[in-house]
Amino acid sequence: MKQIIPLFLCFLVFNIQILFAQTDSVYLYDGKAPMAINDTYRDKPTIHIYKSTLSSANGSSVIIFPGGGYGHLAKNHEGMEIAKWFNSIGIHAFVVHYRLGSSGYRHPIMLMDAQRSMWWVRQNANKYGIDTSKIGIIGFSAGGHLASSLGTHFQSYVENCLTKTETQYQLRPAFMILGYPVISMDNEITHKGSKKNLLGENPEDYLVKLMSNELQINTLTPPTFIFHSSDDKVVVVENSIRFYQGLVKYNVPAEIHIFATGNHGYGMVKERGIAANSWGNLCKSWLITQKIIQE
Repeated sequence: MKQIIPLFLCFLVFNIQILFAQTDSVYLYDGKAPMAINDTYRDKPTIHIYKSTLSSANGSSVIIFPGGGYGHLAKNHEGMEIAKWFNSIGIHAFVVHYRLGSSGYRHPIMLMDAQRSMWWVRQNANKYGIDTSKIGIIGFSAGGHLASSLGTHFQSYVENCLTKTETQYQLRPAFMILGYPVISMDNEITHKGSKKNLLGENPEDYLVKLMSNELQINTLTPPTFIFHSSDDKVVVVENSIRFYQGLVKYNVPAEIHIFATGNHGYGMVKERGIAANSWGNLCKSWLITQKIIQE
């Protein structure tokens, strides 16, 4: 009996490692990042690789932007845990630790890092077995704003974020998933902390409009899955509603789920009785309909 327990544990650990494994963490840029203020870890955006080893993995991948109001990163429950869930359904995942307003950065640095991450994943597609036609993005809260920025501002890239001129197609995500996202910089509905960290204390009107992503949707915006909760007291649900309405206006394939309960910042959700618990299953079904993964 003494030998059975260690063998069982070894079997369990082995199978968990097969399901998902973080294979590497690398800097997004070679050398010092463009427009870096200092040379600490806060000034060195990184990408963390979680490669699914399921036999059903078909090369689909997702780039993950954790939230945190552009002031910190919720890198566990909106980063690592999300990556592991995607691995469990056969999708490779890449968690981006982008630069933040709390470290003195402002727009367009965050978008620069997001665009660089898309470029990086495409550049390393062969290494990680990635299908470049199935690279999507997901973001939560302020990370949802960054994801929606990448999904609506891909037609022009931030100067210095890439080593060479990239085409629209190369920066355009194949799909977009937004979890309780900050979308708008409109004072009526924005998350004021995110706005301040992104644009500064008194941003010019053109910047407010530019980074209100509900105003930047067009026919090329990628198919989008959105989830939010009516009882969200941090980022009001109107952010998601406006973005969804914009997608419908331009005939972009879109699906939205507004849950009665969940509040804010729940990641994959573990509490019983929370309506938002079902977003993962709903998202998986949507990914199947979009032919990103197979049933």
